[in-house]
Amino acid sequence: MEYLVFSFWFIVIHTGSYTAAGAIALKLSKDIYEGKNRYADFIRDMSDPAESKHVEKLFLPAQLVRGLLMSIVLYPLLGLLGDLSFGLRFLFLAGLMFFYTDFASAVPFPTNIEGFVYMKKRYLQTKFFWKFYLEIVIYSVLFGLLAGGFLF
Repeated sequence: MEYLVFSFWFIVIHTGSYTAAGAIALKLSKDIYEGKNRYADFIRDMSDPAESKHVEKLFLPAQLVRGLLMSIVLYPLLGLLGDLSFGLRFLFLAGLMFFYTDFASAVPFPTNIEGFVYMKKRYLQTKFFWKFYLEIVIYSVLFGLLAGGFLF
């Protein structure tokens, strides 16, 4: 039962943090996500009704599955994490989300190591790099604060 409760709250915290970070990023970085000339032309155009509808339809189920899978991986560490101070839990969980879900991800993206290796130069522009990182940092910090404070 402890694992189910942990997964439930992990999913809630992940989905809420991810949604908030994404909403902020979309508002502040429209040149990445919207329009025919958007920087991230490899991502669906959020100003196109059909593409936006596709994202809206799959967003919640995708985040629920992601949250569940990420929570299951942490099951062996629950006791250890519960023994840590809030500060260490925050650092661990925020770092886990920042590094594992983005910076050290195996899938090339303009903000990660694999992207620096495999992506074309036009996708590695500094001004867009920081706009992408805004979302990643907000998500990681928000997730780390909420999960570190409420999951253990």
